[in-house]
Amino acid sequence: MNGFTVTRTFDAPRERVWREWTEPGAFADWFGGSEGRVPLDTVAMDVRPGGSWRLTMHHSGREIHWTGDYVEVEPPARLVFTITDQPGDAQRDVCTLDLTDAGDGRTQMRFEQRGSMTPEQYQATKHGWAGFFDRIAERLAAPR
Repeated sequence: MNGFTVTRTFDAPRERVWREWTEPGAFADWFGGSEGRVPLDTVAMDVRPGGSWRLTMHHSGREIHWTGDYVEVEPPARLVFTITDQPGDAQRDVCTLDLTDAGDGRTQMRFEQRGSMTPEQYQATKHGWAGFFDRIAERLAAPR
């Protein structure tokens, strides 16, 4: 199975990083990075095992419909979900998010995506997620 892993440390407590992944307003703001736009009214998240999520991203003149299901939900430590930009397609990647307290109010995030895309597609996907994670870091650095 192909895929990739990214590890990042954020300057925020685990509970706050968890909310970036599980609250529609936060998720809509960072998913898509600095170049994509996700209208909040397109986001639906039923964050529980067996629940589903969906959103519409506008990026580079395209409209992309993302969807998936939640497999594991263990707040604020672990989130496993499926993802596809081809709704109706049974083939979905699996994303695993593990959040660990790194001390001093920081959180280490380990993100993994696995599935059946080509190594080249995963390289591009990893680059896309890096932009998304940069946006999370910006949000977490801003005063609340």
